[in-house]
Amino acid sequence: MKNITLVSALVATLLFIGCTDNSTATPKSSKAMFQSVSPQQAKLLQTGENRESCPICGMHLQKFYKTNHAGKTKDGTKQYCSLHCVVDDNELKKTDIKDLKVIDVNSLKFISAHQAIYVVGSSKPGTMSRTSKYAFAKKSEAEAFAKKFGGKVTNLDGAYTSAMKDFSRR
Repeated sequence: MKNITLVSALVATLLFIGCTDNSTATPKSSKAMFQSVSPQQAKLLQTGENRESCPICGMHLQKFYKTNHAGKTKDGTKQYCSLHCVVDDNELKKTDIKDLKVIDVNSLKFISAHQAIYVVGSSKPGTMSRTSKYAFAKKSEAEAFAKKFGGKVTNLDGAYTSAMKDFSRR
């Protein structure tokens, strides 16, 4: 009887350890997600109970920080995990987003999305899309990224048009 209890306790412990949620931890291994940053590096612009999550899909903003966008709406500032969710909110839900900003991959700061240079379709993973969209403050940095990881250098209009294609496939 003691052996069964001991085995049960061991199985329960292993299950607990295996099911522990480390999704908010920043991975330190070589398998770290390219989009992720540490909590100290992430700047959250929206407020409220769910401020750490995309208001469209619920994905964790810090985990997908390098593809974050933010804009002002009649309901206040919203921060999105991706350009895909911006398009969803702006086009499908008819939210009028103003002052659109995007994270610059290199500085991790918000910059004007209208002035940003995007790389669309690199080998780095996309967020909410198979086609990645990363933004840069400087064209030379976008070109260097595209040379290393592939993709097309474009502006917000080109990246937005690419994101719109996600919805035409449905």
